[in-house]
Amino acid sequence: MKYCRINLLETNYTKLSNWQYLSHFDELPAIYKKYCDYKKFESVMPLFHNQFVDSQNDVIGYYEGYKLVAFSLIKRHDWVNAEALQFAWDYGNPNLQLGINSLKHECALYKDLGYKYLYLGGADDYKSKIDGFEILGPL
Repeated sequence: MKYCRINLLETNYTKLSNWQYLSHFDELPAIYKKYCDYKKFESVMPLFHNQFVDSQNDVIGYYEGYKLVAFSLIKRHDWVNAEALQFAWDYGNPNLQLGINSLKHECALYKDLGYKYLYLGGADDYKSKIDGFEILGPL
């Protein structure tokens, strides 16, 4: 498997208006289950409550109106590198295109915060369409 990151200095995305940092996490397991069911994943990594309360992690919620429909879990490794650990949404309104739009939003957000890289895990095809996309080489 190839791994990837986004060089945020090569991006020029704008933040969405339908987001906020989350401090309550009760709805996240249900959104995650809907996401996994929709994607028909054979196996998934469970969510752990301590991931949401870890001081190095940001939990970002995305809304349709007043309803929380998606979330991202981002780890801040240092002042240069952040990693997208998990994203999930309920697919209640596919027209929102939150998969790609949340990623562009997170590029804009972490770039504004002074980060240089956003690591995305596996180099899936849809990620390669994001400006600043880079395949990681061997160390």
